[in-house]
Amino acid sequence: MLRTPIIAVLGHVDHGKTSLLDRIRRSNVAAKEAGGITQHIGATEVPISAIKEICKDIWKANVKIPGLLFIDTPGHKVFTNLRKRGGALADLAILVVDINEGFMPQTEEAISILKTFKTPFVVAANKIDKIPGWKSLNGETFMKSFALQDDTVKQKLDSKIYELISDLYKFGFNAERFDRVKDFTRTVAIAPVSALTGEGIPELLMILVGLAQRYLEKNLRVQVEGKGKGTILEVKEEKGLGITCDAILYDGTLKIGDKIAVATKDGAIITTVKAILKPAPMKEIRVESRFKSVEKISAAAGIKIVAPNLENALAGSEFETVENEKDFEEFKNRIRREYESIAIRTDIDGIVLKTDTLGSLEALINELKSLNIPIRKAEVGDVDKRDVVDASANRDDLNKVVLAFNVKILPEAEVEAEKYGVKIFKDEIIYSLIDNFMKWRENEKVKKEKQKIETLIKPGKVQLLKEFIFRRSKPAIVGVRVLAGELRRGVDLIKSDGTKVGAVRTMQKEGKNVVVAYAGEEVAIAIEEVTIGRQLKGDETLYVDVPEKHSKIIERELLDSFDEKTKETFKEFLSIKRREDQFWGR
Repeated sequence: MLRTPIIAVLGHVDHGKTSLLDRIRRSNVAAKEAGGITQHIGATEVPISAIKEICKDIWKANVKIPGLLFIDTPGHKVFTNLRKRGGALADLAILVVDINEGFMPQTEEAISILKTFKTPFVVAANKIDKIPGWKSLNGETFMKSFALQDDTVKQKLDSKIYELISDLYKFGFNAERFDRVKDFTRTVAIAPVSALTGEGIPELLMILVGLAQRYLEKNLRVQVEGKGKGTILEVKEEKGLGITCDAILYDGTLKIGDKIAVATKDGAIITTVKAILKPAPMKEIRVESRFKSVEKISAAAGIKIVAPNLENALAGSEFETVENEKDFEEFKNRIRREYESIAIRTDIDGIVLKTDTLGSLEALINELKSLNIPIRKAEVGDVDKRDVVDASANRDDLNKVVLAFNVKILPEAEVEAEKYGVKIFKDEIIYSLIDNFMKWRENEKVKKEKQKIETLIKPGKVQLLKEFIFRRSKPAIVGVRVLAGELRRGVDLIKSDGTKVGAVRTMQKEGKNVVVAYAGEEVAIAIEEVTIGRQLKGDETLYVDVPEKHSKIIERELLDSFDEKTKETFKEFLSIKRREDQFWGR
């Protein structure tokens, strides 16, 4: 028989993944999520009878699959690991993209996940109802709605579709709007939909059913009495049941009384299934409070397992029915390898960590995470050339770091570190290693702060030159001599009585645009919103209006570095502010 295909729903945050499923199952899970963002993987079984009802106008007979099991995966960046588990579980996937926003960071990440796991997918180009001028037909097929749109609206939609086709091509995929696809195994189908109005959802479901039926038939065949295998989604305490786990059974059959091997933080355990609870069809496992108790269940299904000693079970790890000690040993060894692979990569942008044992690796990972230090890669072994190259790929210089605990630094790594500007810290004491790294990090932050000071608006004093008035207004253009400090394009100027004059829009010296002029230089400046002869006479002395934050930094850190004329100008400026009762909290 054919098992239920598992469909992962992936995409960028707020592009409508949960809302799309809400429309299919006629629920409102999205409104119940914290902040409207899916925070855990959830599962919903949609039986073939429900799909047939939604697709009644375009239904094709001879469908053998029992339904579709949707996994709703988190879309926010912080939930990358959960999303990877969703991708790994799936037979097929829906990549949800807001047709008006196009590809976003999590869209690209989702495609990378699907590519890694070689998961066939369909693009749901969501929010067609937001296209300017779109006339919605609630619950209708896309083709029927599209036929009734004005030509300009059709052109807008097609333009958006072509943008998606172009983006997918960059990732190596051929794509086309679903009704123009001839071979769904070679071309990614794009289905325009609206989760809000339901338009296009019938075609989206039919594409998924067709793909599962026609192209995944071999993979979907299961032995009903085979070993139960699944993935734990979440471990939590349920009133009256104790510690339970929400899970996806993706292969075989699970029944009450089965012994299952479960991965824990300390390896693996064997426990006995006391109860199997299944949400009603079209209900979401995370928010459904009423479950049906079943004796046994076949893949694929979203279930709640009740069994002893589940408190240390690892979310995201596998479970499997075991019949003897050999089965358990094989499971333990596989889980150990998988746990190590989970530990080696975390954040995309972060430091590289190398240690001597898995235990020290875990300890350092936990310490660094508590300090909010991102980790790009964490492995057991000596520091080699690849580690340095990985560290050098970081955008933030503070993360171009390799931490080496109780391991060797190979000569080639030292050469590459010098070449790419990567800092390597080595120690045999965990806390000493972290302490040295954190001190360096703080010093580097201070250096960067000093570099920021270079961009501060600094004191300046200028004399307008009445004999060089080139234009009196819109904008006023007049020659000035810088008496002290500096004058930069874009700064605001004030009079000696504190009256605001306006901003220096442009500056020229000898007919060429300049950004800054220093003491002793003469330049022509353009000032908006003033007229020489009204607000200005044309021979005033003006001061650079230094913002409050900049002024305080200058007083605290920079004043001693100025020459005497600039110091005096800054003191005059502060005096003006005090006289006019405009100084900030002094």
